[in-house]
Amino acid sequence: MNAMTPKSGLFLGGCCISAIASVGSIFELASGTPDLGSLNTSIILALSVPLTVFCFFAAVRDANKQ
Repeated sequence: MNAMTPKSGLFLGGCCISAIASVGSIFELASGTPDLGSLNTSIILALSVPLTVFCFFAAVRDANKQ
């Protein structure tokens, strides 16, 4: 049985935070007037989506190594 390691836990935490940033950015852009401006919010969205995917797969890979 695979157990979660501290490293995979950190990756999952990063995944959760970046996923929340992604969803928040989508809602901000959909509102029409983002608080941080369209450019900054788009940059956050563009960086947080790949980071979410990377952190998730890194957590799974690390947990499966154990």
